[in-house]
Amino acid sequence: MMLLRLTLPILMLTAQPTFGLELDAMTDEERAIFGEEVRSYLLENPEVLQEAIGILRQREQNAQTVADRAMAGANEDALFYDDHSFVGGNPDGDVRIVEFLDYRCGFCKRAHPEVVALIEADRNIRYVIKELPILGEQSVLASRFAIATQLVAGDDAYKDVHDTLMEFQGDVTAQTLNRLGDTLGLDTAAITAAMDSDDVSDIIRENRALAQRLQISGTPTFVFEDQMVRGYVELAQMEQLVEELRTAN
Repeated sequence: MMLLRLTLPILMLTAQPTFGLELDAMTDEERAIFGEEVRSYLLENPEVLQEAIGILRQREQNAQTVADRAMAGANEDALFYDDHSFVGGNPDGDVRIVEFLDYRCGFCKRAHPEVVALIEADRNIRYVIKELPILGEQSVLASRFAIATQLVAGDDAYKDVHDTLMEFQGDVTAQTLNRLGDTLGLDTAAITAAMDSDDVSDIIRENRALAQRLQISGTPTFVFEDQMVRGYVELAQMEQLVEELRTAN
């Protein structure tokens, strides 16, 4: 039994097929004894289980990173160079960042000033916005208004609407969007008329299809070149990622 206790961690963590226990060859009594020894060992040495879980999580994270890079590479043109997404920062920047966002997403709103600070401080980033309304009808309404603004009035007007919607905390309704457009001096009637157009619907559909191909299910999701970061990212972390990408290149 002492030998079993000494070799059990190795058997559990390395899982080498040539050194495995032939559990099927055991009698019921032997299997019961073995199971009890496993249980006793783990109760006496819980750090072994914690270590194994840590190794498993690291392996899963590494596998996800590899998969993310492959997906980003396969969708590079759709991510960075489609014919409809707003491009901010430096269009010729040496580091490309894409953000999938929803105007009703609290973490997107929290990330917004961090993203603005990054783009304003670093003049060599190409920043692409992907409208991904996934949080209900108000999300869709807000995205349709923003996209329609870009189609009707151009990128500068879109940026104004985008920033305002990111900072807005109330319910998104037709009335609030009309007031927003009027406040910004936009042709609100023309934008409203374009909201339900096929062009706007196609853009939302394409963004959702791209998100599905990239296995993106939540917002915000950032793509730093070929690295995906799911969820809120602090400014310091974004700056570090940008620096690492530049160093790697």
